[in-house]
Amino acid sequence: MPLVSTGELVSEARAAGHGVAAFNVITLEHAEAVALGAERAEAPAILQISENAVKFHGGRLAAIAAATSAVARASSARLSLHLDHVMDVELLRAAHPEGFSSVMFDASKLSYGENVKATADAVRWGHERGIWIEAELGKVGGKEGEAPLDAHAPGVRTDPAEAAAYVAETGVDALAVAVGSSHAMTERTAALDHALIGSLAAAVPVPLVLHGSSGVPDDEIRQAITSGMVKINVGTALNTAFTGEVRAYLDAHETGVDPRKYLAPAREAMAGTVAGFLGLLK
Repeated sequence: MPLVSTGELVSEARAAGHGVAAFNVITLEHAEAVALGAERAEAPAILQISENAVKFHGGRLAAIAAATSAVARASSARLSLHLDHVMDVELLRAAHPEGFSSVMFDASKLSYGENVKATADAVRWGHERGIWIEAELGKVGGKEGEAPLDAHAPGVRTDPAEAAAYVAETGVDALAVAVGSSHAMTERTAALDHALIGSLAAAVPVPLVLHGSSGVPDDEIRQAITSGMVKINVGTALNTAFTGEVRAYLDAHETGVDPRKYLAPAREAMAGTVAGFLGLLK
Protein backbone atom coordinates (compact mmCIF):
# COMPACT_ATOMS: atom_id res chain seq x y z
CA MET A 1 0.00 0.00 0.00
CA PRO A 2 1.31 3.51 -0.73
CA LEU A 3 2.59 5.46 2.25
CA VAL A 4 0.02 7.63 4.01
CA SER A 5 0.98 11.03 5.40
CA THR A 6 1.39 11.40 9.15
CA GLY A 7 -0.77 14.51 9.09
CA GLU A 8 -3.62 12.51 7.56
CA LEU A 9 -3.40 9.75 10.17
CA VAL A 10 -3.24 12.20 13.06
CA SER A 11 -6.11 14.32 11.71
CA GLU A 12 -8.30 11.24 11.25
CA ALA A 13 -7.59 10.00 14.77
CA ARG A 14 -8.28 13.41 16.28
CA ALA A 15 -11.56 13.79 14.41
CA ALA A 16 -12.69 10.34 15.60
CA GLY A 17 -11.62 10.92 19.20
CA HIS A 18 -9.04 8.14 18.93
CA GLY A 19 -5.27 7.99 19.24
CA VAL A 20 -2.71 6.96 16.63
CA ALA A 21 0.51 5.25 17.67
CA ALA A 22 4.01 6.03 16.42
CA PHE A 23 6.61 3.31 16.90
CA ASN A 24 10.37 3.80 16.87
CA VAL A 25 12.30 1.90 14.20
CA ILE A 26 15.94 0.99 14.85
CA THR A 27 16.45 -2.15 12.74
CA LEU A 28 14.68 -3.77 9.82
CA GLU A 29 13.05 -6.14 12.31
CA HIS A 30 11.48 -3.17 14.10
CA ALA A 31 9.90 -1.95 10.87
CA GLU A 32 8.65 -5.43 9.98
CA ALA A 33 7.19 -5.85 13.47
CA VAL A 34 5.32 -2.54 13.32
CA ALA A 35 3.82 -3.42 9.95
CA LEU A 36 2.85 -6.91 11.13
CA GLY A 37 1.36 -5.62 14.37
CA ALA A 38 -0.65 -2.97 12.52
CA GLU A 39 -1.99 -5.57 10.10
CA ARG A 40 -3.08 -7.80 12.96
CA ALA A 41 -4.74 -4.94 14.79
CA GLU A 42 -6.28 -3.64 11.55
CA ALA A 43 -5.13 -0.17 12.54
CA PRO A 44 -2.92 2.52 11.04
CA ALA A 45 0.46 3.33 12.55
CA ILE A 46 3.41 5.67 12.19
CA LEU A 47 6.93 4.31 11.71
CA GLN A 48 9.39 6.80 13.14
CA ILE A 49 13.16 6.91 12.87
CA SER A 50 14.92 9.07 15.45
CA GLU A 51 18.10 11.06 15.11
CA ASN A 52 19.68 8.62 17.57
CA ALA A 53 18.72 5.71 15.31
CA VAL A 54 20.32 7.50 12.37
CA LYS A 55 23.50 7.92 14.44
CA PHE A 56 23.40 4.16 15.14
CA HIS A 57 23.43 3.61 11.38
CA GLY A 58 26.59 5.66 11.00
CA GLY A 59 24.81 8.97 10.56
CA ARG A 60 23.38 7.83 7.24
CA LEU A 61 19.61 8.11 6.90
CA ALA A 62 19.12 6.74 3.39
CA ALA A 63 19.47 2.99 4.02
CA ILE A 64 17.24 2.67 7.10
CA ALA A 65 14.72 5.08 5.54
CA ALA A 66 14.59 3.06 2.30
CA ALA A 67 14.22 -0.23 4.16
CA THR A 68 11.48 1.12 6.42
CA SER A 69 9.65 2.68 3.48
CA ALA A 70 9.85 -0.60 1.53
CA VAL A 71 8.38 -2.54 4.45
CA ALA A 72 5.57 0.00 4.81
CA ARG A 73 4.72 -0.05 1.11
CA ALA A 74 4.56 -3.84 1.10
CA SER A 75 2.13 -3.88 4.03
CA SER A 76 -1.65 -3.94 3.83
CA ALA A 77 -1.80 -1.53 6.79
CA ARG A 78 -1.99 2.25 6.43
CA LEU A 79 1.45 3.41 7.52
CA SER A 80 3.37 6.69 7.47
CA LEU A 81 7.06 7.57 7.79
CA HIS A 82 8.16 10.10 10.43
CA LEU A 83 11.59 11.46 11.37
CA ASP A 84 11.76 11.88 15.15
CA HIS A 85 13.62 14.08 17.66
CA VAL A 86 15.65 15.88 15.01
CA MET A 87 18.05 18.50 16.35
CA ASP A 88 20.44 18.55 13.38
CA VAL A 89 19.18 20.95 10.71
CA GLU A 90 20.98 18.96 8.01
CA LEU A 91 19.07 15.84 9.03
CA LEU A 92 15.84 17.84 8.92
CA ARG A 93 16.61 18.80 5.35
CA ALA A 94 17.27 15.18 4.45
CA ALA A 95 13.66 14.28 5.31
CA HIS A 96 12.17 15.47 2.03
CA PRO A 97 14.32 13.55 -0.46
CA GLU A 98 13.98 10.39 1.65
CA GLY A 99 10.18 10.47 1.51
CA PHE A 100 9.25 11.46 5.06
CA SER A 101 5.88 13.19 5.36
CA SER A 102 6.62 14.53 8.85
CA VAL A 103 9.41 15.52 11.22
CA MET A 104 9.54 16.13 14.95
CA PHE A 105 11.99 19.07 15.20
CA ASP A 106 13.39 19.09 18.72
CA ALA A 107 14.63 22.47 19.94
CA SER A 108 13.56 21.77 23.54
CA LYS A 109 17.11 22.12 24.87
CA LEU A 110 17.19 25.76 23.77
CA SER A 111 15.84 28.75 25.63
CA TYR A 112 12.22 29.59 24.89
CA GLY A 113 13.11 32.41 22.48
CA GLU A 114 15.71 30.34 20.64
CA ASN A 115 13.33 27.39 20.52
CA VAL A 116 10.64 29.55 18.92
CA LYS A 117 13.02 30.95 16.30
CA ALA A 118 14.57 27.60 15.36
CA THR A 119 11.21 25.83 15.25
CA ALA A 120 9.54 28.57 13.20
CA ASP A 121 12.38 28.28 10.68
CA ALA A 122 11.90 24.49 10.56
CA VAL A 123 8.15 24.92 10.07
CA ARG A 124 8.64 27.36 7.19
CA TRP A 125 11.08 24.98 5.53
CA GLY A 126 8.80 22.00 6.07
CA HIS A 127 5.58 23.63 4.92
CA GLU A 128 7.23 24.78 1.70
CA ARG A 129 7.77 21.07 0.97
CA GLY A 130 4.50 19.71 2.32
CA ILE A 131 6.12 18.29 5.46
CA TRP A 132 4.12 18.22 8.71
CA ILE A 133 6.16 19.48 11.69
CA GLU A 134 5.87 18.41 15.34
CA ALA A 135 7.74 20.21 18.12
CA GLU A 136 8.18 19.88 21.89
CA LEU A 137 7.54 22.32 24.71
CA GLY A 138 8.32 21.39 28.29
CA LYS A 139 10.81 18.78 29.45
CA VAL A 140 10.10 15.13 28.72
CA GLY A 141 13.07 13.50 30.45
CA GLY A 142 14.85 10.22 29.84
CA LYS A 143 16.46 11.07 26.50
CA GLU A 144 19.78 9.38 25.81
CA GLY A 145 22.74 11.45 26.96
CA GLU A 146 20.71 13.62 29.32
CA ALA A 147 20.80 13.70 33.11
CA PRO A 148 17.85 12.02 34.85
CA LEU A 149 14.81 14.30 35.15
CA ASP A 150 11.88 13.96 37.54
CA ALA A 151 8.72 14.18 35.42
CA HIS A 152 6.95 15.68 38.45
CA ALA A 153 9.56 18.33 39.29
CA PRO A 154 8.47 22.00 39.33
CA GLY A 155 8.88 23.74 35.97
CA VAL A 156 9.07 20.51 33.97
CA ARG A 157 5.50 20.29 32.74
CA THR A 158 4.15 22.26 29.81
CA ASP A 159 2.27 25.44 30.67
CA PRO A 160 -0.98 25.87 28.67
CA ALA A 161 -0.63 29.63 28.19
CA GLU A 162 2.97 29.27 27.03
CA ALA A 163 1.92 26.39 24.76
CA ALA A 164 -0.74 28.55 23.10
CA ALA A 165 1.77 31.32 22.48
CA TYR A 166 4.37 28.86 21.21
CA VAL A 167 2.02 27.28 18.69
CA ALA A 168 0.92 30.71 17.46
CA GLU A 169 4.51 31.91 17.09
CA THR A 170 5.92 28.80 15.41
CA GLY A 171 3.02 27.50 13.33
CA VAL A 172 3.72 23.87 14.28
CA ASP A 173 1.28 21.15 13.22
CA ALA A 174 1.46 19.18 16.49
CA LEU A 175 2.89 19.70 19.96
CA ALA A 176 4.64 17.18 22.21
CA VAL A 177 3.98 18.12 25.83
CA ALA A 178 5.35 17.18 29.23
CA VAL A 179 2.51 15.81 31.35
CA GLY A 180 4.18 13.18 33.54
CA SER A 181 5.71 10.62 31.17
CA SER A 182 9.42 10.06 30.53
CA HIS A 183 11.46 8.51 27.73
CA ALA A 184 13.17 5.14 28.14
CA MET A 185 10.99 3.81 30.95
CA THR A 186 11.11 0.00 31.17
CA GLU A 187 8.29 -0.25 33.72
CA ARG A 188 4.79 1.08 33.07
CA THR A 189 4.41 3.18 36.21
CA ALA A 190 4.03 6.75 34.91
CA ALA A 191 1.10 8.77 36.27
CA LEU A 192 -0.12 11.44 33.87
CA ASP A 193 -1.62 14.81 34.73
CA HIS A 194 -4.96 14.43 32.94
CA ALA A 195 -6.27 17.82 34.04
CA LEU A 196 -3.22 19.40 32.44
CA ILE A 197 -3.76 17.40 29.24
CA GLY A 198 -7.32 18.73 29.10
CA SER A 199 -6.13 22.30 29.67
CA LEU A 200 -3.49 21.97 26.97
CA ALA A 201 -5.97 20.48 24.50
CA ALA A 202 -8.28 23.43 25.14
CA ALA A 203 -5.45 25.96 24.84
CA VAL A 204 -3.87 24.93 21.55
CA PRO A 205 -5.49 24.31 18.15
CA VAL A 206 -3.12 21.48 17.14
CA PRO A 207 -2.97 17.79 18.15
CA LEU A 208 -1.06 16.86 21.29
CA VAL A 209 1.68 14.22 21.33
CA LEU A 210 2.62 11.96 24.25
CA HIS A 211 6.28 11.00 24.28
CA GLY A 212 7.50 8.22 26.56
CA SER A 213 4.32 6.17 26.29
CA SER A 214 6.17 2.90 26.92
CA GLY A 215 6.13 3.74 30.63
CA VAL A 216 2.44 4.64 30.76
CA PRO A 217 -0.13 2.01 31.92
CA ASP A 218 -3.01 1.06 29.61
CA ASP A 219 -5.69 2.88 31.59
CA GLU A 220 -3.58 6.02 31.71
CA ILE A 221 -3.14 5.96 27.93
CA ARG A 222 -6.88 5.51 27.39
CA GLN A 223 -7.65 8.38 29.74
CA ALA A 224 -5.00 10.57 28.11
CA ILE A 225 -6.73 10.12 24.74
CA THR A 226 -10.07 10.97 26.32
CA SER A 227 -8.44 14.09 27.79
CA GLY A 228 -7.14 15.20 24.40
CA MET A 229 -3.91 13.37 23.53
CA VAL A 230 -3.70 12.13 19.93
CA LYS A 231 -0.27 10.88 18.80
CA ILE A 232 1.14 8.25 21.16
CA ASN A 233 4.88 7.54 20.82
CA VAL A 234 6.21 4.09 21.73
CA GLY A 235 9.85 3.01 21.58
CA THR A 236 11.30 1.35 24.66
CA ALA A 237 8.46 -1.18 24.91
CA LEU A 238 9.52 -2.62 21.55
CA ASN A 239 13.15 -2.82 22.64
CA THR A 240 12.14 -4.53 25.89
CA ALA A 241 10.19 -7.18 23.97
CA PHE A 242 12.99 -7.59 21.42
CA THR A 243 15.80 -7.91 23.97
CA GLY A 244 13.82 -10.25 26.19
CA GLU A 245 13.42 -12.77 23.40
CA VAL A 246 17.02 -12.50 22.27
CA ARG A 247 18.26 -12.97 25.82
CA ALA A 248 15.97 -15.95 26.42
CA TYR A 249 17.13 -17.69 23.25
CA LEU A 250 20.83 -17.13 23.89
CA ASP A 251 20.50 -18.23 27.51
CA ALA A 252 18.91 -21.48 26.31
CA HIS A 253 21.27 -21.99 23.34
CA GLU A 254 24.74 -21.04 24.47
CA THR A 255 26.37 -22.33 21.29
CA GLY A 256 23.80 -20.84 18.90
CA VAL A 257 25.21 -18.53 16.23
CA ASP A 258 22.42 -18.11 13.67
CA PRO A 259 20.84 -14.68 14.28
CA ARG A 260 17.65 -15.73 12.52
CA LYS A 261 16.93 -18.10 15.40
CA TYR A 262 16.62 -15.25 17.89
CA LEU A 263 15.63 -12.38 15.61
CA ALA A 264 12.48 -14.21 14.48
CA PRO A 265 11.00 -14.53 18.01
CA ALA A 266 12.23 -11.04 18.83
CA ARG A 267 10.39 -9.64 15.82
CA GLU A 268 7.27 -11.60 16.75
CA ALA A 269 7.40 -10.26 20.32
CA MET A 270 7.61 -6.70 19.02
CA ALA A 271 4.68 -7.31 16.67
CA GLY A 272 2.62 -8.47 19.64
CA THR A 273 3.58 -5.34 21.56
CA VAL A 274 2.60 -3.15 18.60
CA ALA A 275 -0.79 -4.85 18.26
CA GLY A 276 -1.37 -4.48 21.99
CA PHE A 277 -0.76 -0.73 21.97
CA LEU A 278 -2.85 -0.24 18.85
CA GLY A 279 -5.74 -2.04 20.51
CA LEU A 280 -5.76 0.60 23.25
CA LEU A 281 -6.29 3.48 20.86
CA LYS A 282 -9.46 2.51 19.03
